Amino acid sequence: MGMNITIRKFVRSCLAVAVVGVGVMFTVQTADAVEVERVVSDKGIEAWLVRDHSNPIVTMEFKFEGGGALDPKGKEGLASLVAATIDEGAGDLDSTAFQTALDDRSMTLRFSAGLDSFRGTFKTLNKHRDYAFELARLALKEARFDEEPMERIRTQLISRVNQNSQSPNYQASRKIFELAFGDHPYGQSSSGTVEGLSALTRDDLMTFTQTRFARDNLIIGVVGDIQADELKIYLDKTFGDLPAKASSSGVAKVDALLTGGTTVIDVDVPQSSIQFGQPGISRDDPDFYAAHVLNYILGGGSFVSRLYQQVREERGLAYSVYSYLMPLDSSSAVMGGAGTANARVKETIDVIRDVWKEFAENGPTQAELDDAKTYLTGAFPLRFTSSDTIANMLVAMQDDDLGIDYIDKRNSYIESVTLKEAKRVAKSLYQPEKLSFVIAGRPVGFSATE
Repeated sequence: MGMNITIRKFVRSCLAVAVVGVGVMFTVQTADAVEVERVVSDKGIEAWLVRDHSNPIVTMEFKFEGGGALDPKGKEGLASLVAATIDEGAGDLDSTAFQTALDDRSMTLRFSAGLDSFRGTFKTLNKHRDYAFELARLALKEARFDEEPMERIRTQLISRVNQNSQSPNYQASRKIFELAFGDHPYGQSSSGTVEGLSALTRDDLMTFTQTRFARDNLIIGVVGDIQADELKIYLDKTFGDLPAKASSSGVAKVDALLTGGTTVIDVDVPQSSIQFGQPGISRDDPDFYAAHVLNYILGGGSFVSRLYQQVREERGLAYSVYSYLMPLDSSSAVMGGAGTANARVKETIDVIRDVWKEFAENGPTQAELDDAKTYLTGAFPLRFTSSDTIANMLVAMQDDDLGIDYIDKRNSYIESVTLKEAKRVAKSLYQPEKLSFVIAGRPVGFSATE
C-alpha cells in the first residue's frame, strides 16, 4: 500500500504537468508583461498576485521563514520529515484518501524544507480551486501524521541519508558547510541524520506545525485565473486560522569561518569531488548585483566562465567546474565545485586558486562584462514562461524586500554595473587567501594539511 501511494504521488505530479502545464508554458513571454498586484485579505494576510486569465489555472507558492536550521539538536531532519509527511493525510482524510483527492482532480500539492524556509506549492484547474485551497488548509492545520505513512516516509528519508553518505560529492559538500559554519545551525544538514530522523516522534511533528506555521512568517505568491477579491477570501480561509506569531523564524547571524587550507576525505573512488568556498556577500548588500555579474564571469556562466575555460577547455583538468553565490538569511558564502581524476586534483586546485587570485586583483575585462550583462538581461524574461517560476519569483521578491516593481527594474540594476565598479567589488569580494577546499576521493600526491 505504501509503495502504491508513493508511485501515485509521482504519477500525479506527471499528470498534473501534462494536464495543467500545457498552455501555461508561454502565458507570459516577457518580464514587461508581468503586472504584480498586492492583495491584502480582511484578516491582514498579504499575497502578491499576477493575474493571467488566458488559462483556467491557479498556482500558489507560500513560504514560512525558518527551516531545517531550526531543527533541535538530536532531532536533525524534523523539517524534512514534516515536509514529506504533511500531505499524507489531514482532517478526516487518511493518507490514501488525501492522495486520491489530489489524483482525481489532477492537482499538485508539494512541500519542501531548506535551511531557511519551509515551502508549499499547489497548482490546480480553476474549477477545482475551492477544494485545492481547502486541502492546503487541512495540511497546514490538521495534518494527521498517522503511524503508517510517518514510518514509511521516515524509512525513505533514512535510506536517502545513508545513500547520500556514500556519495563523494555529498561528503565534500557537507564538510565545506561544517568548516564554514562550525556548531552554528547552518553547519547541520537540513535533510537530517539517521539518528535525528530515528528520534523524531509524532508529537515533534505536531509541535512543528503548531508553532512554526504562523501569519507573521508567511510569504505568498499567486499566479493565474483569479481576481483579487476572490483571492482575499481564499487567503483568509486557508491561512486565517494560523497563529499570529511563530515560535521562531530564524537563526543568529554568523560569518563564514572559511580561512583557507585543504581538507581531504578518504574515499576509494577513481575520481575526486572537490568543493571550495570563501566568505560571501549578503543579498541586501548594495554591491550584490555587481557580485552577481562577477560570479557569472568567474564560474557561474557555464561554458563561458573563466574557471571553465581555464580548467576544462585549456587544460582538460576537470569534468566540471563552477561557482555560485550563496546568500543565506543569516550568513553568506561564495561556493563552487569541480570533479576530476585523482591524479589531476592538485593541478586542478592550483589553477582554480590562480584564476581566483587573478580575478580578485584585476577583475573582468570590458568584453567579459558586456557579454555577461547581455546574457543576464536577456535570460531574465525566460523565467516568466510558467506560472510556477512566476509564483516562485513573487515569493523571492517579498522575501528579499526587492519591491513590487522589481521585475521592471531588475535588468536596469544589471545594466548599471560599470567596469570600475566590477573591478572594485572583485577586489573586495574575492579573497584567495580564504579560499578553502574539501576533496572527497584519493588525490595523488596531495596533503590534507597543505
